[in-house]
Amino acid sequence: MRSHLLNGLTAEHYRRSVTEGVERVAAKLATTDRPFTGVTVDALSPAIEAIDLDRPLGDTTAVLDELEDVYLRDAVYFHHPRYLAHLNCPVVIPAVLAEAVLSAVNSSLDTWDQSAGGTLIERKLIDWTAARIGLGPAADGVFTSGGTQSNLQALLLAREEAKSDSLAKLRIFASEVSHFSVKKSAKLLGLGPDAVVTIPVDHDKRMQTVALARELERCAREGLVPMAVVATAGTTDFGSIDPLPEIAGLCAQYGVWMHVDAAYGCGLLASLKYRDRIDGIERADSVTVDYHKSFFQPVSSSAVLVRDAATLRHATYHAEYLNPRRMVQERIPNQVDKSLQTTRRFDALKLWLTLRTMGADGIGQLFDEVCDLAREGWALLAADPRYDVVVEPSLSTLVFRYIPAAVTDPAEIDRANLYARKALFASGDAVVAGTKVAGRHYLKFTLLNPETKADDIAAVLDLIAGHAEQYLGESLDRAS
Repeated sequence: MRSHLLNGLTAEHYRRSVTEGVERVAAKLATTDRPFTGVTVDALSPAIEAIDLDRPLGDTTAVLDELEDVYLRDAVYFHHPRYLAHLNCPVVIPAVLAEAVLSAVNSSLDTWDQSAGGTLIERKLIDWTAARIGLGPAADGVFTSGGTQSNLQALLLAREEAKSDSLAKLRIFASEVSHFSVKKSAKLLGLGPDAVVTIPVDHDKRMQTVALARELERCAREGLVPMAVVATAGTTDFGSIDPLPEIAGLCAQYGVWMHVDAAYGCGLLASLKYRDRIDGIERADSVTVDYHKSFFQPVSSSAVLVRDAATLRHATYHAEYLNPRRMVQERIPNQVDKSLQTTRRFDALKLWLTLRTMGADGIGQLFDEVCDLAREGWALLAADPRYDVVVEPSLSTLVFRYIPAAVTDPAEIDRANLYARKALFASGDAVVAGTKVAGRHYLKFTLLNPETKADDIAAVLDLIAGHAEQYLGESLDRAS
């Protein structure tokens, strides 16, 4: 079994095995003609259940053959131009190369004596991101597993900085379309069920600052403690961007921690055309960024940034076997001092190789292309009498609803849209997402693939309409 351990003696075995795996994936990418096969849970489950994990195949080729049957054949392929569903991006080749490097070397980014250069690379990328945001010379941060963890850590820091003698008094303010992780974080942080104050949004799905001001004033009047305002730069459902300068002004007025969840909108930090859409982000106390959304990085690659590095002390614990206090005096850089995680992958390497290969402008150009595509898609939807589109896109998301000419019952229209999405997924021809707006079912395109064209959007809209019309026709037949 030692022949499977990666070391100097098995380097050639490693090269052959990885090459064979890469060739399989490359062949699959080159020949995949739709984003999904349409396989069902019931169809795929027996094949996986039948595998006896206590009886290894022992041979890489046989293992890859099996993997083809249980994974590669039926995977959802985000690189396909008609994958239009969730915040999953196609990935750039330098980042995939980095995955191979970091997995093989297997550095853990918790302490210097496990990562050395990796620690410095991550710190350099944090400094680079903080500078792009404009947080100032005292800024710092750390890579995380994703936006949910980044939001949790930011709100942990905000809770500690609020210095309240009662958790029950603390309040977090977030828009009604903010990410669910805000409420989840409040629960994990021991706050009460009323801790998150939901602020209504305007027609463009942006937080209403008048309502925010009113709630901040009410909390102050009632002796409650405003702990944090979570502004969103790219909501999951609509890609909407809250009015950051106005929110920053209110946070300054009331002395409240300002957190910006830019997990989606962080791509604008590299944009050549639309950077001004997140003006005001530089006034935040903390910012969430997900490079694995709009920087075209593989999962996971995220970070939380803070204006004042000293606030990261609230996540710091020392252990003699890992990061004893004396290391601080010795100026040994242990990233675990800033992180909620201990063992942590060297995910920063992916962004590092991407920037060193493509540059920030290369990333920004790709993100600008999908933002431009969303504008084209919005124009198509706005001109199509079959569809109702909710808001003009701020980023690359479109939320819309099929509206049949001959049906007026909203519940029946809901069912037609739900059926169309399900039927489209089952066909494998395209993948779209869904959400609710004002209690009604809508469909959603999240456009993150620069290879997607307006023609793809038009074709998928025709497919959706066809499935919806089929459902409505069968519904009428059943009714008669």
